[in-house]
Amino acid sequence: MTIKERYAGVISWFSENMPSPETELRYDSPFHLLLAVILSAQCTDKRVNIVTPPLFDAYPDPDSLAAATEEEVFPFIKSVTFPNNKTRHLIRAAKVLVEEFGGEMPSDIDNLMKLPGVGRKTANVMLAVVWDKAAMAVDTHVFRVSNRIGLTNNSKTPLQTEKTLIKHIPADIIPKAHHWLILHGRYVCKARKPECEVCGITRWCKKYASDNRKKES
Repeated sequence: MTIKERYAGVISWFSENMPSPETELRYDSPFHLLLAVILSAQCTDKRVNIVTPPLFDAYPDPDSLAAATEEEVFPFIKSVTFPNNKTRHLIRAAKVLVEEFGGEMPSDIDNLMKLPGVGRKTANVMLAVVWDKAAMAVDTHVFRVSNRIGLTNNSKTPLQTEKTLIKHIPADIIPKAHHWLILHGRYVCKARKPECEVCGITRWCKKYASDNRKKES
């Protein structure tokens, strides 16, 4: 199977079976999505969605959060991973938004990455979700699934994975593909025990084919 055939098959299956994938993070504005994505680092979306409603109510915009103290913000997010660091990141990101961007969310990767707590993955999430741009955010699920299926050839870094996926996936569906791979990794192609028996893309999966060959030999 060629790489072109593999991508075509996977994209076709997801287009038919998951036509409108969305982030599982709940938010009501680009600013609140930014907060949620920062909080989601090494933390489940389920946990983030539990803590964000009161946080969003208390801090509806960058100005209100920029004026807050760490002692005021910490109680809202104390149950997520690394709450001390994330408290600082949230407040500092809000301050940069206010001081450098007039309270408006930047829509390009370089300026997004100027915000404390925002790396390439978080910036790409913002670009894809808020502005529907051809940005591929590579988290642990996207990285794992892409290598397993064979969409990438044993990529060693998230950036390698990102570049390969963008090269082979049509630009207009990259925002969808980001969610396809995340959700597939979260619920089907799991880290410890992938559920191949319920997977719809096994016919294009490099790892599945390899495992079957080993069983037959």
